[in-house]
Amino acid sequence: MKRTLMTDKTLTSPLNATRTPADHGRHVVAQRYPGRWISALVLAVLLALVAHSMITNPNFAWSTVGKYLFSPTILLGLWTTFWLTLVIMVLAIVLSVLLAVMRLSSNPLLVGFSRGWIWFFRGTPVLVQLIFWYNLAALYPQVSLGIPGLFTLWSGSTNDLITPLAAAILGLGLNESAYMAEIIRAGISSVDDGQQEAARALGMTRGQYLKRVILPQAIPFIIPPTGNQVIGMLKTTSLVSVISLSDLLYSAQAIYSRTYENIPLLIVACIWYLAATTVLSLVQARVEHHYRWTRG
Repeated sequence: MKRTLMTDKTLTSPLNATRTPADHGRHVVAQRYPGRWISALVLAVLLALVAHSMITNPNFAWSTVGKYLFSPTILLGLWTTFWLTLVIMVLAIVLSVLLAVMRLSSNPLLVGFSRGWIWFFRGTPVLVQLIFWYNLAALYPQVSLGIPGLFTLWSGSTNDLITPLAAAILGLGLNESAYMAEIIRAGISSVDDGQQEAARALGMTRGQYLKRVILPQAIPFIIPPTGNQVIGMLKTTSLVSVISLSDLLYSAQAIYSRTYENIPLLIVACIWYLAATTVLSLVQARVEHHYRWTRG
């Protein structure tokens, strides 16, 4: 005798087996969120009102904004802002690596020096540091290299040595090194201590251990906050306008001091700052994606 198989889906399906006659004809309805639509509508109306006000308000002087947006003076200030940010961050990263290694050292003198550096430069306003370095000649009119009372290798005026550019690099670079040192220290500390024991078992020195084991694993944790610091430093460079360094903001100020068109020139500076930070944000996202892909 041939056996027959049951093909009725209503009997073989476990879902249909538990369904009652009253369930037939029903369908699932997605949950509605009226609050989302109302809040989105309110936000859209507010944005439309703000945009309409900015476009129709003649005090914004958009024609003046377009006139100076690609002005050679503005573009030169933008270039100064970019390369000043680069130089400051390179200086800060080099110093911060040294400070972080000193902070994690077993030598109490090095640990104390690193902590003191971080305490001082994080505890005083960066604007005060900029003004201090710019006026260093008030404390030391002359700078000399050599042994006092015996011989002098070089001597010069502090005003000639500490230019607005030098004051900006020292003030912002030393301040940023304190913050970057804590970022790098946290990244290094995130690596398990067992890695150090394994490296010592393989006969690695401390330098080889940091270079080959610790830093490659710590970099994915260091990159995101470092990118944030770079973007923040790009905007912080606007403080150098107080010491008459021709960055983007100072260039805009130089123009509106002659034309008295303050708001349009400030809008020009804001547009370029937004464009620059957007580019850096995209680069940061790309770098973070690369390291996530590499780790994966």
